[in-house]
Amino acid sequence: MTIREQLEEREMTYLSPYATLSRESKGRKFSEQECDIRPVFQRDRDRILHCKAFRRLKQKTQVFLLPKGDHYRTRLTHTLEVSQNARTIAKALRLNEDLVEAIALGHDLGHTPFGHAGERALNEVNPFGFQHNEQSVRVVECLEKQGEGLNLTREVVDGIRNHKTSGKPNTLEGEIVRLSDKIAYINHDIDDAIRGGILKEEDIPREYGEILGTSTRIRLDTMVHNVITNSMDSPSIRMSKEVAEAMAGLREFLFVTVYQNQAAKGEEDKAVHMIANLYEYYRGHMELLPDQFLKRLDNADETEEQAVCDYIAGMTDNFAVKKFEEYFVPESWKF
Repeated sequence: MTIREQLEEREMTYLSPYATLSRESKGRKFSEQECDIRPVFQRDRDRILHCKAFRRLKQKTQVFLLPKGDHYRTRLTHTLEVSQNARTIAKALRLNEDLVEAIALGHDLGHTPFGHAGERALNEVNPFGFQHNEQSVRVVECLEKQGEGLNLTREVVDGIRNHKTSGKPNTLEGEIVRLSDKIAYINHDIDDAIRGGILKEEDIPREYGEILGTSTRIRLDTMVHNVITNSMDSPSIRMSKEVAEAMAGLREFLFVTVYQNQAAKGEEDKAVHMIANLYEYYRGHMELLPDQFLKRLDNADETEEQAVCDYIAGMTDNFAVKKFEEYFVPESWKF
């Protein structure tokens, strides 16, 4: 018996009856030989961790554009916090921790430079629209490894596609990531907003503080514990009504005070302008796209618009600025 088979046997005896077992995976788009050491979801986790799109997350905006300081979240640190929250919950509920971690690490691979400002820009200029969750699926299915994709299991792809609030994952592990994503960004965005002087702890409405707590640490602890307590030995992942409503109210509060705050988001119009202009420039100069993206146009179902979106969405903030300067700023004006 291989190490992988031993680990699969251990899952069957230890994990919850509601867990997604590695040996019962629905498989990959393209069949391949099993690893002798790692079960399928652990293997997916490793593939995501080692891919280039994952490394680029370190230079992609989470909320604050060009923050003054080294301690603000990036898209990478957000991803790691989602993963940690999700693993804590999955372990407590005896669900498949490898599956949870793979989904969490891959959920934002398709995010644009400049956070949701970049996503909004591409969604407006591309006639086919743009959503970062669907782009994350494109990254793992057909963009990574020079167009080969990572050939992940269907369960991981499903969790990545359905991690947004409106999504409906087919596994409890996917549900955990979907909820952990919100738990992570609500708490770390408050922390970053306080650090940036945009928000004070005492600004948070009392009705939310009385239920969730009056510090980032306590709120995070409350939410994670509440998910575990209300989902234990259950075929669903949920919070109590009181905590869920308080979290939703706190999220709405953040939209008004942080996500739409000019001090935090005042540079977003510039980012949107930059992405929109890059899109139009590449549409008129398709030859400037790397060969990897041009070759995809040989497929009948690929479009020039999608190729341009694929290239821009994969850029880091710094690389997008560099390309904008290259195409739109005269050489004599560059510093």
